[in-house]
Amino acid sequence: MSRRPGASRLGFIDLLAVGTIGLRTRRLRAALSALGIAIALATVMVVTSIPASSQAALEERLSALGADMLRVDPLPGDTAVTLPPQTIGMLERIGPVSSAAWVANVHSPVRSNDRRPDSDSGITALAVSSELLSVVRGSLADGDWLTRGDLPTVVLGSDAATRFGLTRLPDRAVTISIGDVDFAVVGVLAPTALAADLQSAVLVTGEAAERWLGFDGRPTVAYLRADEAAIDDIRPVVAATLSPEASGLVVVSQPSSVLAAKEETRTAFSGLFLGLAGVALLVGGIGIANTMFVSVLERRREIGLRRALGAHRGQIRAQFLTEAVVLCLFGGFGGLVLGAVAAASWAMGNGWPLIVPWETVVASLVAALVTGVLAGLAPSIRAARQSPTTALASE
Repeated sequence: MSRRPGASRLGFIDLLAVGTIGLRTRRLRAALSALGIAIALATVMVVTSIPASSQAALEERLSALGADMLRVDPLPGDTAVTLPPQTIGMLERIGPVSSAAWVANVHSPVRSNDRRPDSDSGITALAVSSELLSVVRGSLADGDWLTRGDLPTVVLGSDAATRFGLTRLPDRAVTISIGDVDFAVVGVLAPTALAADLQSAVLVTGEAAERWLGFDGRPTVAYLRADEAAIDDIRPVVAATLSPEASGLVVVSQPSSVLAAKEETRTAFSGLFLGLAGVALLVGGIGIANTMFVSVLERRREIGLRRALGAHRGQIRAQFLTEAVVLCLFGGFGGLVLGAVAAASWAMGNGWPLIVPWETVVASLVAALVTGVLAGLAPSIRAARQSPTTALASE
């Protein structure tokens, strides 16, 4: 049996050539129609790549700063326990622990005689062990660390220094009063991400606090560094070591996980932006559908001529459906490139590694393909239903 001329099938290359005639002859309209899809997918790329890059940078920073650090706090209350004066030695006897330090609130008012006549309730005086700076991996913005424990010297946290107007030490000597004793300021801390309470404090050595401020030698907070792989395993051991009779009253936390949780809250708006991207994708799809309907009306004579020459309805449907799909994919690829450039610029500007989730790329292209099919389905069916004689007779 011989095949009817109208039943001949179009090859992929022929179908692509026929299906893109409208795009090649109406380039500006095609570009404007694809713009909505491009904006939608660029938004998707940006709101997934930037948080991924930020998370990667955060993980690198936490790994370098504090993934191996734990903080020990006694629970407050009527049955509160206190940490022993031998806290450092007790902690360092735990196998995976490499170093430890402590901090204690000396409960003394702080003021700057030449800058603030009254005490500042927002600034705390803390006694610290000499190992603290290395354990919390802090650094000095200016000056020196507390090297002589028997001298009335003090280092200012970054926020405390700002409040006293001493972000940099002047050439002349500056004193800070703690209680009734004047302490010479010898240094200013840089911001300490993993020990935020140090930023709003003035720090003195434990020996100076005992001599000048009546400190009893009992820490209120302890920090330790240990093998990162053993961090979770040693938490109960740390609590039991420092408070064997009431280990449940000692909280052992990981400051880096708190920072990570805070960073996660910053990505909460990603869902909102993805929703807006979905709306943009819907609007873009509607715009393409409208463009395709107009294209069908403008090209009725072309449709009628193709039908008269033997093209069957399936080929007409395929032609206009291909045009819609190619239009959406064109916008999709453009949006992915635009989004990748924006994400790369943002990541480079912040010193982050560029992370482009491959799931986003695949999902975006699938979304563009589905949008093209849905947007072109109704116009292609309408084009295929036109009678050849009616189409050829139309103006």
